[in-house]
Amino acid sequence: MSEVDEDIRLAVYRTFAARGIPPTPAELAQVAGGSSARAKHALRRLADAHHVVLDVCDHVLMAHPFSAVPMGFSVMGASTLWWGGCAWDSFALPHVVPDEPEVLVATRCPGCDEPHAWVVGKDAPPAGSQVAHFLVPMSKAWDDVVHTCGNQRIFCGRSCVDDWLGASGNAEGYVMDLETLWRLASGWYEGRFEPGYQRREPAKAAEYFASVGLRGEFWGV
Repeated sequence: MSEVDEDIRLAVYRTFAARGIPPTPAELAQVAGGSSARAKHALRRLADAHHVVLDVCDHVLMAHPFSAVPMGFSVMGASTLWWGGCAWDSFALPHVVPDEPEVLVATRCPGCDEPHAWVVGKDAPPAGSQVAHFLVPMSKAWDDVVHTCGNQRIFCGRSCVDDWLGASGNAEGYVMDLETLWRLASGWYEGRFEPGYQRREPAKAAEYFASVGLRGEFWGV
């Protein structure tokens, strides 16, 4: 990764963490030495490497675990509101945002529209009998990452998952309890705010999933 790419990546993450929104194109141009073209080319390279997700105008849409648009979850810290990109990302935020020991994660069950909220911290999973349903296996997550993230949701329980699957016509994906979701989120994004961060290769990702108790079906095998 070039120096300008890394500078842009860090600016995106640090701005999302501090303000809940990505940096503006003008701010990114300043990071890239005053060049909007350099900043845009850097963003495209970062998107190709799956560090960020861009919209059709090459604006930052997502930089996991952050989202620039609502995707079913709000995450409130001490003074900052974020849109969680999915259940996984929302539970990850207190683990990656500096000086934010716990957050309030809020959502609605897609099956029955029941509201839910949890205080999610770094030390232990929140209590609750709800379940998370991941529609798309991780081996196919980047085929359409916005669709993938938009369908990583939390339901009241398996009956609401079944109701939603019946109404939507989707086949069941992977279901996990809140404790497993918290374990998955706790270490996945480690290092994102550090220079030189490298994404896990597929084999390492599969190892991580197994280490937190997720079966092969989560990866798609």
